[in-house]
Amino acid sequence: MPQKKTPMISIVDDDEAVRNATKALIRSLGYRAATFSSAEEFLASEYIGLTNCLILDVGMPGMSGLELQRELKLRGQNIPIVFITANRDEGVRPRVLAQGAVACLFKPFSDTALLEALNMALRVN
Repeated sequence: MPQKKTPMISIVDDDEAVRNATKALIRSLGYRAATFSSAEEFLASEYIGLTNCLILDVGMPGMSGLELQRELKLRGQNIPIVFITANRDEGVRPRVLAQGAVACLFKPFSDTALLEALNMALRVN
């Protein structure tokens, strides 16, 4: 029986500390992880077609997380997205979920909350 490939989780966040901590957590859970400091960096990478789940910051300089979500849809890339945000605006969560995100977590989020969101996202994929 062929072994299922370990899922690739891509993390896009302009905050280096968040990227590194999230990457370490993702790897400790047994997944592969790649990090990007901007939406543009992710779009220019070869990881778009390899990503099974995208952990994406809502607010970043340049292209925002919501703009990246729209761009991926335009390109026909239906990657499950878990949004993360430091913005406590309660209107953010319903908006990103309505656009098709799997989950929206407020920073700082717990390891358990991220794991639950990843499990939902990987079931979608």
